[in-house]
Amino acid sequence: MIKKTKVNSAILIIGNEILSGRTQDTNTSTIATWLNSIGVKVEEVRVIPDIEKTIINSLNFLKTTYDYVFTSGGIGPTHDDITAESVSKAFGLKYEIHKEAYKILEAYYKPGEFNEGRQKMVWMPENANLILNPTSGAPGFSVENVFCLPGVPSILKSMLGGLTNSIVGGDPILSLTISLRTVESEIASSITKIQDNNKDVEIGSYPFFQAGKLGVSIVIRSEDQLKIDDCNSQILEFVNEKKIEVVDR
Repeated sequence: MIKKTKVNSAILIIGNEILSGRTQDTNTSTIATWLNSIGVKVEEVRVIPDIEKTIINSLNFLKTTYDYVFTSGGIGPTHDDITAESVSKAFGLKYEIHKEAYKILEAYYKPGEFNEGRQKMVWMPENANLILNPTSGAPGFSVENVFCLPGVPSILKSMLGGLTNSIVGGDPILSLTISLRTVESEIASSITKIQDNNKDVEIGSYPFFQAGKLGVSIVIRSEDQLKIDDCNSQILEFVNEKKIEVVDR
């Protein structure tokens, strides 16, 4: 069996409404979960304002650092939707009307509804590839390794399936969660020892509060199920020795 190359990515969330707290970001979780399932690891997430220079500088760094970059937000019809123009400048491309996107939206809206504001959504970087939108018509787009998606969570989620064939991933990232009735300080040294002996497996611990009691969930992540099973056995060994209760969540 040929081992697939590890593939990484970054997510760039664009929007003042996220930074102000007016809107809760759920798109990071949606994109990251989907990417994990196709073998693309998310290694960085940034949340930035609707400021052209900030978008351009962030894109110039991320697109040369990671295999893929996914942006969310700023491709709608309002004055502060500046992602498409910023992407054009980051790549040194002409910002123009995308003829195919124009046809899609012209057919989508009723006569007279495809007004100047909505026509803004067909302005994109020159020769951008469209990401079709099965929910609300207005497509996203990609340029090289940058994929630009809308900020509305339900619309973004509906568009991801159409991208699967455009992304070349590695082995899907698998995970196993063990939830314990304990506190992190009680298991920290044991977990550290197991992590040190299994460098190519990611082990994280996350406190939770359930039914009035504290607990810790240990999450083991790897592309190799056998390595997950091995770490699971090592964890359960010290859990049994310490007589820690394993709980269902």
